[in-house]
Amino acid sequence: MALRDGRLIRRYVGLALTGLLITTTAGQSTAISAPRQDWPVYGGASAGDRYSPLDQINRTNVKSLKQAWRIDTGPGGLQDSPIIVGRMAYVLTPKQVLLALDGATGKQIWSFDPGVTGVLPSRGVSYWTDGKSDRRILMGAMGALWALNADTGKPISSFGQAGQANMREGLGSDPAATPVFMTTPGSIYKDLIIVGFRTSETPPAAAGAIRAYDVRTGKLRWTFNTIPRPGEVGYDSWPKTAWRTAGAANNWTGMVVDQARGIVYAPTGSAIPDFIGENRKGNNLFANSLLALDANSGKRIWHFQTTHHDIWDRDLPSPPVLLTVKHKGQSIDAVAQASKPGFVFLFNRATGKPLFPIQERAFPKSDIPGEQASPTQPIPQKPAPFARQTLTADMLTTRTAEAHSWAVKAFASLRSDGPYVPFGLDRETVVFPGFDGGAEWGGQAVDRKTGVFYINSNDVPWLAKLRKAATNSDAGSGSSIYEQQCAACHGTDRKGSGKDFPDLSTAGSRLTSPELNAIIVGGRGRMPGFPQLSSANLEALISFLRQGPAAAASDKAASASVEASIFTAPTPTYVFTGYKKFQDPDGYPAVKPPWGQLSAIDLNTGAYLWQVPLGEYPDLVAQGIRNTGSENYGGPIITAGGIVVIAATIFDRKIRAFDSKTGAQLWEEALPYAGNATPATYAIDGRQYILIATSGARDRTGPQGSAYVAYALPN
Repeated sequence: MALRDGRLIRRYVGLALTGLLITTTAGQSTAISAPRQDWPVYGGASAGDRYSPLDQINRTNVKSLKQAWRIDTGPGGLQDSPIIVGRMAYVLTPKQVLLALDGATGKQIWSFDPGVTGVLPSRGVSYWTDGKSDRRILMGAMGALWALNADTGKPISSFGQAGQANMREGLGSDPAATPVFMTTPGSIYKDLIIVGFRTSETPPAAAGAIRAYDVRTGKLRWTFNTIPRPGEVGYDSWPKTAWRTAGAANNWTGMVVDQARGIVYAPTGSAIPDFIGENRKGNNLFANSLLALDANSGKRIWHFQTTHHDIWDRDLPSPPVLLTVKHKGQSIDAVAQASKPGFVFLFNRATGKPLFPIQERAFPKSDIPGEQASPTQPIPQKPAPFARQTLTADMLTTRTAEAHSWAVKAFASLRSDGPYVPFGLDRETVVFPGFDGGAEWGGQAVDRKTGVFYINSNDVPWLAKLRKAATNSDAGSGSSIYEQQCAACHGTDRKGSGKDFPDLSTAGSRLTSPELNAIIVGGRGRMPGFPQLSSANLEALISFLRQGPAAAASDKAASASVEASIFTAPTPTYVFTGYKKFQDPDGYPAVKPPWGQLSAIDLNTGAYLWQVPLGEYPDLVAQGIRNTGSENYGGPIITAGGIVVIAATIFDRKIRAFDSKTGAQLWEEALPYAGNATPATYAIDGRQYILIATSGARDRTGPQGSAYVAYALPN
């Protein structure tokens, strides 16, 4: 199938305008021909509501869904939510190669390889057109933003430098050593693409900035500094020099745009270090905030901070959603933001006024010298949290008598006093829901007609603790660099935690120095790259990882000759000892189910319509233990056919459809790998499809690989 001058693509787009009759498996024609409907934006539309008006697949026939096509994309992880424009589906491989596929067959039309070496999560691409002949795909790859011809996949030479803009420039630091990674697609407004970025979660990190680029030229049009500079609003919520030394407070989750009002809504994450705030006293605006910015200029219209002076890594984990609700007898255009603790904040999108009361509730002080936790945190009074908030003894697992006995003993040594309890040095503190939420990057879907909000969540506790950091005299040593840059994820003992945070105590026997170098600089999976490490610091860190304690004896002597350039920001006095799930000896959550849920919340009233467990563990199912819920990543979509479609679950590797009114499960299908992504739905030639990215990266004990799978009703 040759592609010449884009004629084939234009023919595809023309064909997609025509509705056709569908033939059922019984051989009878049906009159429910689907209209043309694309999925041209990450989140389905600029509002991010993941709603489709298609209803060919509906409550009555969803049980008949069958695989329409599949394309395998090699080893690695996929979190991509595809976009579909006309007949073309644009998808990413684990190596961040962009493929243009025929959305009806999966046949490849073209591919583009940006040539990146890091393998970080990438959740999609953006589409822009002038409404005539200029059609572009905007694609982030590591620290670059590419502009490609949507018909051919060729870079557009007039954009930036030979088709790419360097996202590491313009942030006040050396671009070669600035940790900036494009993992979530930008938002389109007129002729602008508005973007955030992922950065390091340890010092030094790039200072958060939300930026708008010209889609034609790649030139920067405006910047909003999320760590305010002198004279900017919010500057007094930080130490005076923080704008030079602090980092993060970045938008890594993506944004949504009110196209009519010209407002972009951007949620932000925590400032670094994630768990130690002694060197960033104050509330730290605009970290952990929902920002409403003028999309034309980047000027702040309003903001709301959901966590003050975050020392719990309570990033706003997903884009918000725009919807219209009935409130006190009026129709209100609103914006809803979900959070890791399991809250939903609902605001008038024009004014920022909360539609339900938000209480500033008092929480404990920190007993860490030098730490000044915020005395209060904002807690929405409606809706109720969609995840549990406090672990108590009566919630401990009863899966087996042995597991319960273990949990009771372990729980006795923990501090479990609810949310926003500062971490201490003497014992571990329960974080519930855990560091991955509550809400996670998958976000939510909203029924445009009813204002009902559908969200999946994790509901398992994690544990946290701090300890004294290495002395400043060891600042350049490999062990100290590891402690500051790596220990938060892999533990101060290098033992890691579960499948997400690998054991590095044996890294030297498993990986060569060049392999370690590539992973550290470029990143892999959940781990961002560390281009900010100087060559000497990188060498010291690799030596420590390969030699472990054997290298410690020579660390102190060697540190004097090692560059300490990564410690230009104040070095924290204390460090986080590492992520740790509260699991029983068999590896299951040490709390009673549900361990993952799907919730339907009426945002007109704040009332729950239903909550159901999401996911299962196959080994427990074999023992007759069902409906536990499980860890899940990715989000739902909803259609006019009355179905909520979601994959997300790691261990059972299934995609499911639920009745949007009742929560009853209507269909499920085993996937080749876990669908840790958000589906898309679209129609071509009168046939509706549901497309999901799958991969085995989050469960190394399961099948490995990645694939896109499309479902449709039988022809």
